[in-house]
Amino acid sequence: MSDRTELVLRRELDRSVDVTASAGGVALMRYVYRPDEVQYESPRPYVHPVRTLSGRLVTVFRPWDHVWHKGITLALPVVGRDNFWGGPTYTREAGGYVTLPNNGSQDHDRVTVFAQHDDAAAFGHDLTWHRQPAGAQSGASVGDVVFSESRLLTVSIAEGEDAWVLGWRTSLTNASGAPIEMGSPTTEGRENAGYGGLFWRGPRSFTGGAIIASNGVGGEDVRGTRAGWAGFTGRHDGEDAASTVVFADLSPQQNLDTKWFARSEPFACLNPAPFFDRVRIVEPGETVELRYAVAIADHEADADRMSALADAARSASERAEAIASPIVEEVN
Repeated sequence: MSDRTELVLRRELDRSVDVTASAGGVALMRYVYRPDEVQYESPRPYVHPVRTLSGRLVTVFRPWDHVWHKGITLALPVVGRDNFWGGPTYTREAGGYVTLPNNGSQDHDRVTVFAQHDDAAAFGHDLTWHRQPAGAQSGASVGDVVFSESRLLTVSIAEGEDAWVLGWRTSLTNASGAPIEMGSPTTEGRENAGYGGLFWRGPRSFTGGAIIASNGVGGEDVRGTRAGWAGFTGRHDGEDAASTVVFADLSPQQNLDTKWFARSEPFACLNPAPFFDRVRIVEPGETVELRYAVAIADHEADADRMSALADAARSASERAEAIASPIVEEVN
């Protein structure tokens, strides 16, 4: 399939980019880089809808139980006193979730990469992470700067597999002028709830699906363990079909202790969480690099196929990054 499938990259100015597969005309993904959600949901770019090469949907957007869950997105719940996840904040002082005026936003600054070549496409942009504005009295539309970010997304066809690959590379630089304690609800006292980072929320029909990790652990037991990759197979309503999503963690070692947040009940999700249960202090001017390759595959998968998909995802994302040349002029 990789020899016959080419990709078409299109952009809606100041809003989003779409990638379509020439074979069958399937719209594989849309990346909304200038969202319009309310402050409570920590507005940030997201990838949705996401479809397999055969056109089956594998993401959900604003589910009623967690309206701040949005397809595939980079979200962090404990960034010092700020919440870049959305919704209420879990605090040790409260011993639970409380609604606070601390929901930050990830705001698009400028496009840096827009390129495609046959079976690969790339889109890059710079962002600024802002605190929630202090209040209506201030007249501020955004709050103080917390991070500056450079982000690159790639889309490529996985060789030898009925799958395509979303590559995600980001560099987060502490621009706040002070140390930032990065953590999770678990570092705040909630057991085995260390979510935060690149997060995928699957469709309702995937509830009860199969989770497998490279460490040999499966099911809900994957949550809180270390592994190079983890995958999820779920079934679709209305048809006798299954799809698989596999995350490969390619982040360099930077005093991170990444563990997986993965659930099959009451909903499907996968998330390599770099601050799962240990606080990591990011010093002023320090940059943290996160890099992932996500295989979006048709059909169900066992451990062997998930391992092959993870390998193919690594190779495909590296190949796609080779076409990501910076654009010469700034484009909003």
